Amino acid sequence: MPDTLGFLDAVAGLPEQLDAAHRTAVDAIPASALPAPESVRGLVVMGMGGSGISGDVVAAAYNDQIPVPVTVLKRYRVPAFVGPGTLALAISYSGDTEETVSMARAAADAGAALVAVSCGGALAGVARDAGGLHVPCPPGYMPRAALGALVAPIVVTLGRLGMVAHGDLDLGEAVEVLARRRETCRPDVPAPANPAREMARLVDGTFPLFYGGGALGSVAAYRWKCDVNENAKAPAFWAAYPELDHNEICGWGQHGDATRQVISLVELRHGFEHPQLARRFEITRGIVEEAVNQVLEARAEGTSRLAQLLDLMYLGDWVSCYLALDAGVDPGPIEAIARLKAALAG
Repeated sequence: MPDTLGFLDAVAGLPEQLDAAHRTAVDAIPASALPAPESVRGLVVMGMGGSGISGDVVAAAYNDQIPVPVTVLKRYRVPAFVGPGTLALAISYSGDTEETVSMARAAADAGAALVAVSCGGALAGVARDAGGLHVPCPPGYMPRAALGALVAPIVVTLGRLGMVAHGDLDLGEAVEVLARRRETCRPDVPAPANPAREMARLVDGTFPLFYGGGALGSVAAYRWKCDVNENAKAPAFWAAYPELDHNEICGWGQHGDATRQVISLVELRHGFEHPQLARRFEITRGIVEEAVNQVLEARAEGTSRLAQLLDLMYLGDWVSCYLALDAGVDPGPIEAIARLKAALAG
């Protein structure tokens, strides 16, 4: 089982990473360094890939509390509404992601207040030049394994602004929930007692399709898809209720002889689903299950929205690692992305 970069160890360390990042952010983000809460009329979280999903996490986990519009941007340019009255959070673990640096500069030039989270890099310089706040990340992680280091500063920032209640408690609970999940998913626990190993065993040899419900399920499904792409180096797909019931549901059946050989549908469930979403899962499953190889389910644990979302995502991290290692694939290196970046720089 090749793991040349120690990726499994990085995944295993997420609870401690989140706890340490929370403690660092409390000291690194004074309320005096942020704009007056009443002046903030909108939030944008700017980032790509494993860094950018931290914005998706926080936007989904706190969409029932944040009193202003939140937009997660994954591009080069910022929209015209970004300007005075906008708090722009630029998230790039390396600090040199070209799209994020471009957006941060544009947001600062437009008059937005800037908070940058990174290990340094060009992004730290942009924040300094703009008179904004730079929150340092601990070095040594791959961006997709640094979720805790990136989520915690955003939650603390919003807590300082009074936009989320109990953010510190939510982060503390998430650390405990992730630690419990790790105990069941660690490498020395065999399947079927290990839910991640068992899910990887069942999905192996098929293309996984992840369905989530609502804001939390949508982010979880996207993360599982990205995990399989980057860690297992394999195709994967995702969609979210209720939107998939307005289009994708019609795509099952015509090629059923093929799809039932190669597609595993994995339902990602959580405790904050709208009552109608539970019904949609059940009814849609009855419509499509004859056209897929199997239907599997994963359920989140925890009390808060943040803890449940991070727990569901963490299980996907483990599943993707076992898919990689069982296939003899090294989960750490991402050669295709390295080649693309080299070509763009050439």
